[in-house]
Amino acid sequence: MTQWHPATLVARSPAADGLTDLTLDLSETPLRGAHRHPGQYVHLRLPGHDEGLFALASPPSSSARWDLLVKDGSPLTDALIQLPLGGQVDVSPPEGQGFPLEQARGKDLLLFATGSGISPIRSVIESIRRERAAYERVTLYFGVRTPTSFAYARDFEAWEKASIRVIRTVSQPDAGSWQGLTGYVQAHLIEEPLRPGTLAFLCGQREMVQGVMKALRTRGLPESAIFQNF
Repeated sequence: MTQWHPATLVARSPAADGLTDLTLDLSETPLRGAHRHPGQYVHLRLPGHDEGLFALASPPSSSARWDLLVKDGSPLTDALIQLPLGGQVDVSPPEGQGFPLEQARGKDLLLFATGSGISPIRSVIESIRRERAAYERVTLYFGVRTPTSFAYARDFEAWEKASIRVIRTVSQPDAGSWQGLTGYVQAHLIEEPLRPGTLAFLCGQREMVQGVMKALRTRGLPESAIFQNF
């Protein structure tokens, strides 16, 4: 049975088209420090709505604040987006094995995300930034439908400064407004050097996950080096 604890909504901001960034304060709950692995997720619920699962976007820490990315269009997420600051939402303890970041120490790491799948990947990236020297080359492949759909775009510069390469691609570019890469994430892996020991973490649409896994295996990366967060 799910254990529920009341958290307080303390911040909300637009993250991208159809996506909103929420911050919950858990200082009045026993959940401080319960987030232990990047890639874990929690249940949220509000009165009158079915509960939902959301990946934690903030890195594991002893902080009493958790960041989440919610996608509008469902009764629960729309209600969360409209919840007044200071309002309460029930939250569960973090669940799932997350990503095995410890296994990536001293190795190259490839990160793949589409759409709201960037949420648990952001948790990985922010964890890496805390001790960047512990990892070798880190590359993020981030695919979205339109140029205005990149959540956490405000963080890209800081990630790049931390030597985390960010490769963005758009599958439905507007005419003339996007000068970057187009197409699906897996289409841009051809030139990616895969050194021995490289690991890959994936989160996003099933088609992307399947396509990337196939492309990586074709390039010689063993299936045992490819991870999802559940």
